[in-house]
Amino acid sequence: MYMDTVVVAGILTVGLMVAFLGGFGYFIWNDSHKKSDKKKG
Repeated sequence: MYMDTVVVAGILTVGLMVAFLGGFGYFIWNDSHKKSDKKKG
């Protein structure tokens, strides 16, 4: 199957977006479930 450059770039962009949003969401979910009383700032 011939993969065009635009197709590869689109798949790579979507993959990076999903990975970034997934990691960011996991970080927020993991951080919100911590039972520590420490607050940043």
